[in-house]
Amino acid sequence: MKAPFMKMHIVKRVLPLFVAAIVSGCATTANNPKDPYEGFNRAMFAVNEGLDVVIKPVAEVYDAGPLPVKAGVGNFFGNIFDVWTALNNLAQGKGEQGFSDIGRVLINTTIGIGGTFDVASEMGLEKHAEDFGQTMAVWGVGDGPYFYWPIIGPRTTRDTLGWGVDTYLDPVWRVSDVPVRNTMVGVRFVDMRASLLASDKVVEEAAFDKYNYIRDAYLQHRRSEVFDGKPPRGSVD
Repeated sequence: MKAPFMKMHIVKRVLPLFVAAIVSGCATTANNPKDPYEGFNRAMFAVNEGLDVVIKPVAEVYDAGPLPVKAGVGNFFGNIFDVWTALNNLAQGKGEQGFSDIGRVLINTTIGIGGTFDVASEMGLEKHAEDFGQTMAVWGVGDGPYFYWPIIGPRTTRDTLGWGVDTYLDPVWRVSDVPVRNTMVGVRFVDMRASLLASDKVVEEAAFDKYNYIRDAYLQHRRSEVFDGKPPRGSVD
């Protein structure tokens, strides 16, 4: 009876937040041209905050675990993402970076024991991070309106579509053994949430309006990523 009780407990805590968020969010007017659906987005942000009441403690327990284990988990999933990064770099015309990423995958998968150890970085092969949203930006696709989604968080319209492609082609989601797949997805999600714990403190201390702070930081960060850290002055992504 414990599992059903826990599920009901979670629903009782999150559902009122969801309803209140929808009601209050719909009354909010947009104050940023990149965020024309701010009312909806604030509602979804509140939903995410409610879900995080359950998710964050799990991430904190995980984060308190042995550092070698956390590093190994992060390296393993990072190695999988390097495959997609390599393809996106090549699609963006960054041949040198793309082939470097391929080298990283080969080295870390073999010498690094399935990606558990990041040997490639120690050998001087820089780790990159490229997704399909960035690739579409390089191809000239505009970012579109900003959205905040439950679970996956902030995304522009372009990055929402990019996330869909990233997820569809993600090898982890294509594991045929359902229990293994779900475990891998869950562990990766918790590992990613744990990596954001330090930034939580910064946001809580620095932000008068947490929603605005996260939105503006996301848009600025994505613009920097699209231009590989060197956005031209006055450019509009």
